[in-house]
Amino acid sequence: MSLEQPQAVLSYLVSPVFDGVEQLRLRLGREVVSLVSTDPEPDMRAFAVPAGDPGLFAPDSPAWEVHADASMFVGGIRALLLQAMHPLAMAGVAEHSDYKRQPLRRLQRTAEFIRDTTYGNRRQVREATRRVRQIHKHVKGIAPDGRRYSASDPELLRWVHAAEVDSFLTAYERYGAKPITRARADRYLDEMAEVAILLGADWVPRSQRELKKYLRDVRPDLVAGEQARETAEWLLRTPAHARGWLPQMILNVAAIGLLPAWVRRELGLVPVPFVDPLLVVDPLIVRPTATALVRTLGWALAPNIVREAAQQRWKRKTKVRRTKTPRAKAPRAKAPRAGAKVANASGGRERRAKIASTSPALSLA
Repeated sequence: MSLEQPQAVLSYLVSPVFDGVEQLRLRLGREVVSLVSTDPEPDMRAFAVPAGDPGLFAPDSPAWEVHADASMFVGGIRALLLQAMHPLAMAGVAEHSDYKRQPLRRLQRTAEFIRDTTYGNRRQVREATRRVRQIHKHVKGIAPDGRRYSASDPELLRWVHAAEVDSFLTAYERYGAKPITRARADRYLDEMAEVAILLGADWVPRSQRELKKYLRDVRPDLVAGEQARETAEWLLRTPAHARGWLPQMILNVAAIGLLPAWVRRELGLVPVPFVDPLLVVDPLIVRPTATALVRTLGWALAPNIVREAAQQRWKRKTKVRRTKTPRAKAPRAKAPRAGAKVANASGGRERRAKIASTSPALSLA
């Protein structure tokens, strides 16, 4: 018997197994994508053109790396729970969102916004931020505590952005596919600040040091009111998909484990007063189980076809080339005091216009 014959027999026996596993991966991937996107099969041509268009971030950016990782499922849940801690931000969601009737819609809109601003070309970035700013114009009212709120308020934009990037980064550090250095974590925050500025923020943290200080300073303004507790309870007990209740429960517990202990207590996520079982259960059970689930989701979702299309756009640089001039940034204004309005809002708009016209990454006009 020749050497080729045993190999052929082995290949004949094993191939159906590999084919079955691949079909399972593709099926699982399609179901997961359907949860986070209204268009499970987006037009890749939109992300692959025009040749040389830099978009907002480069392929080697931490934003591309973090946002392509399945740890974003954990980070997204944590972000929603943490954002609910601001009474004015929570009032905007409770009074202007239809998340209870359409539980997937807000998740899908957020996921698509992150996808378009991370991997999209300049036109896609411009359209994505324009849509959000347009929606924000109509989100205003009076919170249960009597204070007025507006989603376009730079202070609320700052809070929502900070809670989001802190959650994405925290989840990636715990459950991401590979470690992230402090320098790349700072670069991630610096990059993501540009998205916040395009949405109307006048100042957001651009480093881990600034982020920690801001979260410490804003702490007195955070409290879990009735709206926040109701939303947290609804979010954690309502599965996004009937067949996905077990994976979602694991992701929910993983996200809760990443919240500060005082936030868990405020939101009523500690069943027994002064006794937080997650302090024991999280490292022994939650982390290993959630890590396995996140790795499985990453396997099912690979390859990231949107990211690959954007890479092709970068590779096909022809006459359009990115200049070597450092990317323009908003002036590093001092962090405002928590709860204080930032003066000279018109100056903030002028800075955004200047950035959009001078930066090779932000030339969206």
